[in-house]
Amino acid sequence: MATRELTTRAASLDELRAKGRLVVSLDGHTICLLTDGDAVYAVDNRCPHMGFPLHRGTVSDGILTCHWHHARFDLCTGGTFDQFADELRRFPVEVEGDDVYVDLTPRRDPVEHQRGRLQVGLERNISLVVAKAAIVLVEADPSGVDAFRAGLDFGVWRRADGWNRGLTTLTCLMNLMPRVAAEDRAAALYHGLTDVATDSAGFEPRFPLQPLPGAGDPERLARWFRRFVEVRDAEGAERALVSAVRAGATREQLADMLFAAATDHRYLDNGHTLDFVNKALEALDVAGWERADAVLASLPALLAFSARMEESNAWRNPVDLIALLEDAFERLPEPGRGGWGGRAELVETILSGEAAEILEALLAALRAGASAVELASAVTFAAAMRIARFPTTNEFGDWDTALHTFTFANAVEQGLRRSPSRELLRGVLDAAISVHLDRFLNVPATRLPAAADGHGVLTELPHLLDKQQRVDEAATLVASYGGDPDELVAALGSCLLREDRNFHTIQCVEAAVRQHELLRGTDDERLPLIAAARYLAAHAPTDRSQRQTYEIARRLHRGENLYEDAA
Repeated sequence: MATRELTTRAASLDELRAKGRLVVSLDGHTICLLTDGDAVYAVDNRCPHMGFPLHRGTVSDGILTCHWHHARFDLCTGGTFDQFADELRRFPVEVEGDDVYVDLTPRRDPVEHQRGRLQVGLERNISLVVAKAAIVLVEADPSGVDAFRAGLDFGVWRRADGWNRGLTTLTCLMNLMPRVAAEDRAAALYHGLTDVATDSAGFEPRFPLQPLPGAGDPERLARWFRRFVEVRDAEGAERALVSAVRAGATREQLADMLFAAATDHRYLDNGHTLDFVNKALEALDVAGWERADAVLASLPALLAFSARMEESNAWRNPVDLIALLEDAFERLPEPGRGGWGGRAELVETILSGEAAEILEALLAALRAGASAVELASAVTFAAAMRIARFPTTNEFGDWDTALHTFTFANAVEQGLRRSPSRELLRGVLDAAISVHLDRFLNVPATRLPAAADGHGVLTELPHLLDKQQRVDEAATLVASYGGDPDELVAALGSCLLREDRNFHTIQCVEAAVRQHELLRGTDDERLPLIAAARYLAAHAPTDRSQRQTYEIARRLHRGENLYEDAA
């Protein structure tokens, strides 16, 4: 006997058997009633994959097939045989005489369900599954930290080669999440999580090493770690590092270990390596340092096997820049306490001077009282200037050359703000020399845009980026904006999230936003955003297929119809 408080009359059994299936609307649910032999079933009429009306599907031997993408569902349980589709929602049915009753009581926790589905999407690299999960999880936790942790844990375990593009993208977008509009935050997380899945697909999982038995000395382990990285022994380096974590090394000690190894050689892997180290530390700041052993263990292989620029012709000929740097390192004075006033002059020297002149200017600034962070900030600003004044007559791929220097310089600066050390200070000099090597990318240097009428920039920028190579126009819009800087940052973030994922563009916008915030209240605050707008405009528009996937997930979440069909 049906319990009337829990069930709702849905249809006549005779009518259902005559027609084979019926579509009924009950309390906001569109339900498909089906018969298979003597059994009666009630299911959500929207396919859980993309909303196709299931009354158009086929039932055979207890399996309902949706013909849009051929997803198959067990009618008895709602379980799917195709992981891209998700489980089909079933409603318990009771028959009393000629009356069919349906129980509409919710049967599962949607947040917990989507946590499980996120894991499926990551493991099988299914973007739509990840998008659906991101939307529900951010709605439940607007900080996004829960889903970020899931992506971080998956990425450091699933990719045997260690930290790479996907986890960096995820961390960049997690950093941008609080700065974009609320309606864009799930999209930011979706892009990051999906890049982790894509970057991990096809790789063997990591098999983590256990720490050395017994208590260890963090200082000795740090020495061993650098020695193992030096000889490209990634396995030995990983065991020393996880042992230091278990031995109670502080966050600063762990950062110093990693940054020292990342600056024992010059500009590893075109700057990516140190940037990845910095992003791993930032990821732990968000996810929690209790994950340090697993997350940091993804870095030793990266450090050990990265290309070292002392092996590169560009850093050796026609001027031996490595020899100049090593001499400068020997003469590095202790940084000052700050309050140094020579920033503008140093930036100009970095942009236009010869290598030896630049290094002497950096040493002189330290002797004049510049702090390590002040010195790093000046170099990062010079690197941003290369992008802000990059002429579009250059070969398109050269945008990335300037981008690598900027993100490396930003990572060095962020590292010094976290844990200043003499070893990491070497990275400031490396960054300055990389800015020097990029000098011909500003020949002739594009003029910085003059402020024009800034009215409507927040609405005009998206339309501008619908067209190719509107680089200078985008820069002028950003330079002209006179409103709330946070709104401008959110607008750039929204434009970024419309496009298909481009690792370097995401890096550029995230680093530029960080620099803009550090320079707030100064005459320099707008330049990093001008650089970001130019880089974004150079790489837009894309096909926007990834955003299309996200929009499908969002429409399904809102209950909208993707396929119109009269039942």
